[in-house]
Amino acid sequence: MIDTILNYLASDQVMGALRAILFLLVGFTLARVVSRLVQRLMLRRFTAHHAMIFRRLAFYLILGLFAASALRELGFNLAVLLGAAGVLSVAIGFASQTSASNLISGLFLIGERSFGAGDVIKVGNTTGEVLSVDLLSVKLRTFDNLFVRIPNETLIKSEVTTLTRFPIRRFDLQVGVAYKEDIERVRKVLMDVADRNPVCLDEPKPLFIFNGFGDSSLNIQFSVWARRENFLDLRNSMQIEIKKAFDAEGIEIPFPHMTLYTGSVTDPFPVRMVGPGSGE
Repeated sequence: MIDTILNYLASDQVMGALRAILFLLVGFTLARVVSRLVQRLMLRRFTAHHAMIFRRLAFYLILGLFAASALRELGFNLAVLLGAAGVLSVAIGFASQTSASNLISGLFLIGERSFGAGDVIKVGNTTGEVLSVDLLSVKLRTFDNLFVRIPNETLIKSEVTTLTRFPIRRFDLQVGVAYKEDIERVRKVLMDVADRNPVCLDEPKPLFIFNGFGDSSLNIQFSVWARRENFLDLRNSMQIEIKKAFDAEGIEIPFPHMTLYTGSVTDPFPVRMVGPGSGE
């Protein structure tokens, strides 16, 4: 009985199984060590999220190689398995062309590093904070707390604006004043408002642009800068303060209106109010 057990334990099947288990244990340990080392190296050039993706790729690649060796020790023919895997890969590839396109697009996004987790981006009509950049899609959280998943292929083909790429942002305010107003006086009032605003930056300096003569107003663009985190405060406060300053200085912000003429360049079209009971 003991001899039978010893002979069984010494058989090729048992020894092959033991070697397979050893391969898996060594592979798992080595995969963990190497993947952590890869993550540390990637953190020097990539974001933490991208480094985590590279770590997972390294882990599963090494573990897969040792798993293949373990299967060979168990007597599996790797050539047959690879052939079957090739046929299966072709079938899956035809069935999941979109996923493959998203996967390749995800690699381009990771390599390009145009945005990362924590950035605020705008894609079409969607604006939100990037939660993660994965191999198949990018996850966003909008400002009204909605979860949005955008396929990587869509991002590659679309115009993507990264709102938090640079430390400062510019706010362009379009304002119109009446034709009777003095442009230099309007400019001075706007500059004074910018000087008094605590979140408006002195450098770059505020920019005053006279855009031209509109249908009912003199059109002006007033551009001011703020740090990225203060942009919304600047946008709200500047518009409120400019309205108050214009009211205090008697500067008119006109609304669209139309004057009718009967043919003469000076005499307006006569208008007569008709009340009820006038017989007209």
